[in-house]
Amino acid sequence: MARLTQTQLNRLSKNFEERTPDEMLRWAKEIFGERVAAISAMQKSGSVMCHMISRLELDIPVLFVDTGVMFQETLDTRDRISRDYGLTVRTLHPELTMEEQTKKMGVLYMSVEGQEECCHMRKVEPLLKTKGDYDALIGSLRRADGGRRGVCPLLAVDVEMNTVRINPMANFTDEQMAAYLEEQDVIINPLHDQGYTTIGCNRCTTPVLPHEPKRAGRWRHLGTAAAYCGINPTDMSDGESEAIDLPQDLVDRILGQKTDFMI
Repeated sequence: MARLTQTQLNRLSKNFEERTPDEMLRWAKEIFGERVAAISAMQKSGSVMCHMISRLELDIPVLFVDTGVMFQETLDTRDRISRDYGLTVRTLHPELTMEEQTKKMGVLYMSVEGQEECCHMRKVEPLLKTKGDYDALIGSLRRADGGRRGVCPLLAVDVEMNTVRINPMANFTDEQMAAYLEEQDVIINPLHDQGYTTIGCNRCTTPVLPHEPKRAGRWRHLGTAAAYCGINPTDMSDGESEAIDLPQDLVDRILGQKTDFMI
């Protein structure tokens, strides 16, 4: 095994800044082969990413975390995307139902600390069950979404999953997004047309007014103390000194180098 650091990926990312999402997706498939998957919460950007994967015929599976308290519209969007785009969608579930969790631990999401614990159990832990299945995970984070995502990298290490996180749409602007949605007639979650700019669990997501930030509808009851669920590690940490362990030949392919062990 070899170490792959965030510093190394930052240097590589600089060379990728001008690449299109299509080019990044093709690169991901070429480098990681069957060991890459995408993650989508069936929001607008995730739907665009699913459409791109389908259009490019990349045969990349999509991971979807069903927390057990998703909007029915989100589940319906998942099913439509899987069927109409011909994608393999792997649905992940938490250990406990929300009813079982509440009976055991109370209503966690009503406090900041509880929200973090609830999100970790219902979103992060189901994804962690796939650890070892993939060497790279493709997300749909965009810098145009602002907040911590305003500086999201094209490539990042995910220490907890021991994978590379790839954000092909990091540089995709709002104008490019709108044009792609219209030109390609992408399937989108109908809740977006009802004022939901970002969509999560039905307990903690509300519509957003025109003058509000995009993520104002997430955990509104907690004020500004909560903004992210933690399933995307770059939302929580810049991780400059972090590193993961991958096979040497894979690290070489990622970095475009050749390791010579001859002495």
